Amino acid sequence: MGKKRPFFGHYKKIFVNEFKGYNGKKFVGDIAAGITVGAVALPLALAFGAASVDAEHAAIGIAGGLITAIIAGIISGLLGGGSFQISGPTGAMAVVLGTIVSGKYGLTGMFLATFISGAILLLCGLLRFGRLVQFIPKPVVTGFTSGIALVIAIGQLGNAFGVTVKGETTIDKVVCFIKNIGSTDVKALGLTLAVVAIMFLYPKKLSKYVPASLVSIIVITVAATLLKLEVHTIGSIPRSIINSEVLDIRNVDLDMTKSVIGYAITISLLGMIESLLCGTCAAAMKKEKFDSNVELIAQGLANMTVPFFGGVPSTAAIARTSVAIKSGGNTRLTSVFQSVFLVLCMFILAPVIGMVPYPALAGVLIVTAIKMNDFKTIGFYFKNKLLEPLLLCFVTMIATVLLDLTYAILIGVALSMIIMIKNLASINVTVEEETLIEKKDCAVVYSVGAYFFANGRELLKAIEKTPRNYDCYIFSFRGVVFVDLSAEQDILEAVEYLKSKNAEFCFVGINDTVMRSLEKVGFPEKVGKEHIYANLEEYVKAGNS
Repeated sequence: MGKKRPFFGHYKKIFVNEFKGYNGKKFVGDIAAGITVGAVALPLALAFGAASVDAEHAAIGIAGGLITAIIAGIISGLLGGGSFQISGPTGAMAVVLGTIVSGKYGLTGMFLATFISGAILLLCGLLRFGRLVQFIPKPVVTGFTSGIALVIAIGQLGNAFGVTVKGETTIDKVVCFIKNIGSTDVKALGLTLAVVAIMFLYPKKLSKYVPASLVSIIVITVAATLLKLEVHTIGSIPRSIINSEVLDIRNVDLDMTKSVIGYAITISLLGMIESLLCGTCAAAMKKEKFDSNVELIAQGLANMTVPFFGGVPSTAAIARTSVAIKSGGNTRLTSVFQSVFLVLCMFILAPVIGMVPYPALAGVLIVTAIKMNDFKTIGFYFKNKLLEPLLLCFVTMIATVLLDLTYAILIGVALSMIIMIKNLASINVTVEEETLIEKKDCAVVYSVGAYFFANGRELLKAIEKTPRNYDCYIFSFRGVVFVDLSAEQDILEAVEYLKSKNAEFCFVGINDTVMRSLEKVGFPEKVGKEHIYANLEEYVKAGNS
């Protein structure tokens, strides 16, 4: 946001620019795109809503997923940082929420964590923290996404195989699943595999009009009903945008707040990462501007609102957003029309939605989890043998599966910083004999990289390793981009070593940025300004040939 423009003035400018030249044709295009996005969002909202809670509160979770897609579609859609963002429940959030709901404070704890996370996002937007996501390396994001995909898939093993799967951690769930796999319900497994098969075999051309996830759920629901298969179904859901359970502030106390604050921070970080990465990618697709800070404000307001309707956390999702763009959505009204479509589905199709088998939702989530992986990027890392990106990717992925999601991101970023420091420390110092200076036996010491506390002594080591002693050493700093105080002391030590050998020396090619840093600590005076030259030619002209 511009410093001189008031907050609401900034919003006004966004809207004016977006709706400039808006007409009936674009309005119809927004309606059509909204319906298409709604068709994609419906099965995802049901599936992610179900995955967000435990089996005891499944109906509330499913209704919450649908309500979230509706409320978030209106609030964050209208107030978002771009004309294209479509928000709703996502897989990353579902991973966190199941743990909260099965804990001490149940649904109330989940609603409170959602509200607090919204407040954190709102504050981050007002403080203009939107650019922070740029400091998360791509391999970390790739590994994090793959980790979440794996956690989602593991979380659906119970519904897919028709067995009981419980546990606080992902590993606990895997162990529980292995113990109970002998009691697999063949009917449930068959329905899940049928959904997976339909979604993978579904023609891409038809996906433009009716998404594979929706078709698979319809087909399997009809088949299960006609064959009278006894499988666990969704059951009744409320025909209201207000759930049967909502956030009641009167039930909140200090102990509960302390208990869920950690989850709230995790949810807010996930919301920030997903929404801003989605916005950045979508802006490139649509070739439009995207305001990351405005997006955080919109996501914050949406997540502060949905708990009072009984919804789950929301974030912008690239799957729905890309559909909106590809379907010809022109403005943020596409998101609103998507919500209107979902409201109609809730009131008209509620009885039908209640007949959907849980194995069908499990199949949709498993396929969604598979498609979440950025196999193209991971394949690129393997093909080009990029070991450091692969290390970042898989360490983050493993941490996501085994640890808290927030820790996974922090571990990935911390590891990337360690690798960056390691690479910076790899200063390249080479010594070559100089033949252009006839009257002296000279060597040029080339340095490429950054000199700092971890590698400052590499200059002296290179001189000491030379096969013989030279009369003159020319330090070429043309390739040096940075020198810190510790390295400056090490460089002076190398100079003192040459002085002890009665060897001449000079520095050439120091760029202006490095020179300014060296001048602050008196380096030119310490080595003698007569030993510093702009380049080798200047040194020769000064009578040193």
